[in-house]
Amino acid sequence: MMTQNLGASRSAQSEAPGGVGGSALLCWTEPACERRRARIWWALRAQRVEEAEVAGLALSSVSRRTPGASSVLRAEEKSDCIQTTSCQERKKDPIEMFHSGQLVKVCAPMVRYSKLSFRTLVRKYDCDLCYTPMIVAADFVRSAKARDSEFTTNQGDCPLIVQFAANDARLLSDAARIVCPYANGIDINCGCPQRWALAEGYGACLINKPELVRDMVKQVRNQVENPRFSVSIKIRIHDDLTRTVDLCRKAEATGVSWITVHGRTVEERHQPVHYEAIKIIKESMSIPIVANGDIRSLKEAENVWHITGTDGVMVARGLLANPAMFAGYEETPLKCIWDWVDIALELGTPYMCFHQHLMYMMEKITSRQEKRIFNALSSTSAVLDYLTDHYGIDRTS
Repeated sequence: MMTQNLGASRSAQSEAPGGVGGSALLCWTEPACERRRARIWWALRAQRVEEAEVAGLALSSVSRRTPGASSVLRAEEKSDCIQTTSCQERKKDPIEMFHSGQLVKVCAPMVRYSKLSFRTLVRKYDCDLCYTPMIVAADFVRSAKARDSEFTTNQGDCPLIVQFAANDARLLSDAARIVCPYANGIDINCGCPQRWALAEGYGACLINKPELVRDMVKQVRNQVENPRFSVSIKIRIHDDLTRTVDLCRKAEATGVSWITVHGRTVEERHQPVHYEAIKIIKESMSIPIVANGDIRSLKEAENVWHITGTDGVMVARGLLANPAMFAGYEETPLKCIWDWVDIALELGTPYMCFHQHLMYMMEKITSRQEKRIFNALSSTSAVLDYLTDHYGIDRTS
C-alpha cells in the first residue's frame, strides 16, 4: 500500500496558492520495512522460521520490534515520483451515492481517530464514505509540518472528504485547493462544541453566522475549478429549529453539496438525539441530508435512515467500538481485529493510536480483568503477543 503526505513534497509546496502544497505531482512511498516486520512476526508466531529468515531481519530482534511513528518517508528522500490520478477519477462521486436512494454509510470526522489506517479498516467493512479528522485550515495552509502530520492518504482512500475548521474564506479556499486533487471534497465544521473551537470562532459558533458560512462556501466554489469537488457542512441544531432550517436553506442557495446534521444543540452532550428535528430539516431541503448522532449498529443506522428520511447516516463512536458495524456485525469480529493489526503495522501507525483503537474494539469482548491487563500494555510486540496468546493465530474467524 502506498501513502502520500502533502507536506512532504517540495514541488507541491511551490505550485499552490501562497507557496503551499497543491501540485498534482506527489511522491508516493511504500512502508516496506513495516510490512516486512509484520510478515516476520506472523512467520515467527506460526513457527515458520525459514520464512522469517528470508524476510530479512535477525530472529533475535524482530519479535520485539515496534512500528515507527511515521509510515511515510519524505519526498526529498525518495526519487520514485509518479503522476497521481485524482480521487474523483478513481471512485464514485459521493453526490451520486447520496442520490442513489440507497443508505450511504459514512465514517465521521474524529480527531486523532479517523486517520488513514482507521479509514482503511472501515472501508473493508462496507463503509461508503470517510472523513478525515477536523483540520484547522489556517495551520494547514501556513505550515508544511501541519500538512505532513494532519493529512495522509493513498490511492485506495476514496471516496474521501477532508473536514476543515475555518473562520476565514480565503484560508479555507486555499486549503481546499491544496487537497482538491486528492479528495472528493471538503466539509466545513459548523458543529464542534468544544470550548477551544468556539473561542477561535470555529465549529458550532458558525451556526449563528450564516453569512460567514455563505462567504466560505462561495470562495471555495470560486477558487476550486473542479465542478465535481463537493463542499458540505456539518452542523448542530438550534433550540429554535426554524433558525436551523433557515441556515440550511441559505447554505443550499449558496451551493452546498449536502449537509450533515447532528441532532443535538451546542449545549447538549449525552441527551437523546432529536431525530424528528433532522426529519423536519430533510423535508425542508432539496439537497442530500445526512443524519448523525448515537448510532451504534447497522440496525440502528437503518432505523434512523427510515425515521428521518435522510440520504445517509454518519457514525463516530459506534465505529470506534465496532469498525465492522456497517457490515452487520453486532460486535467487533476477531477477523476485524487482525485486519487492524495488519493495516496498522503496514502503515506504521503510532503505538498510542494502534493500542487505543484496539481498546475500543475489544471493549465488549473482554472481561474487566482482561481490560486491565490489555490496557496496561506498553509496546506493539506486547500487544501482538497478547492477541495471539488469547485469540490464536487463526484469523479466519
